[in-house]
Amino acid sequence: MMLLAILAVVLLAWFSFRYAWWRPPVPYRYPRILMYHMISEPRPGARFNGLRVSPVKFERQLRWLRENGWRSFTLSELLALGDDMPEKAVVLTFDDGYADNLRNALPLLEQYDFRATLYLVVDRHDRDWSASKKAHHDSGELGREAKLTDAEVETLLASGRIELASHTLTHPNFSTLGTAEKQHELTASRQQLEERFNTPVTGFAYPFGIFDAADVELARAAGYSSAVTTEAGIDTGDVVDTLRLKRVKISGKDSLLAFILRMRGGLRGLTK
Repeated sequence: MMLLAILAVVLLAWFSFRYAWWRPPVPYRYPRILMYHMISEPRPGARFNGLRVSPVKFERQLRWLRENGWRSFTLSELLALGDDMPEKAVVLTFDDGYADNLRNALPLLEQYDFRATLYLVVDRHDRDWSASKKAHHDSGELGREAKLTDAEVETLLASGRIELASHTLTHPNFSTLGTAEKQHELTASRQQLEERFNTPVTGFAYPFGIFDAADVELARAAGYSSAVTTEAGIDTGDVVDTLRLKRVKISGKDSLLAFILRMRGGLRGLTK
């Protein structure tokens, strides 16, 4: 009996650390900005399966959001609401520009009446940017992942459910660039996206979530009115810097319980 009691305590401690179920929720008047990359099946042995949320899991998440009263906005729509922002507002964001965003995500967005913001890399084809953050991530896995063609981006925009935003020209590691190079990535990507797709581009996502205070000012000078980070959590308080917004990270390894807990407090567990 003693052994079983000890085992139960250990399991409860592990569960409490992993899921932090006891933490009070962030009030629902603060919007949740969710960060996705791919909506596709995980691949055996792949390094980046955390970026791959299966269509089945994505459908369950959208159904839970709809059944629990969450209202969907693009990021620019959300920010334009100001004091009229409703409780349980959610923004779905997709980084990089993977082809499965059209094939697998859009039909489910249409089914559940959701909208999203797409942070698109301009020069995205056959490019594996992961190694520019960590040199040992040189397998080419992300380079081989199919990216959206320009025609497919047009199809997404024509759906009326997708807002286009910038994720730079080449998805560089900002910590390795000089000021002039950063300015070029910021301004040229916005200009090219606006010209190619004939739509305003006012949002930006920092590549890898790497940025500093000077980069925030560069984004502001480049004409962006919002920028999202990879800092996990939910922005609270009366004053929020719209050029360094937190996001709720959605992992392909998450269960529905983990997703629900992320929606409650911004994190799945105690630390992430």
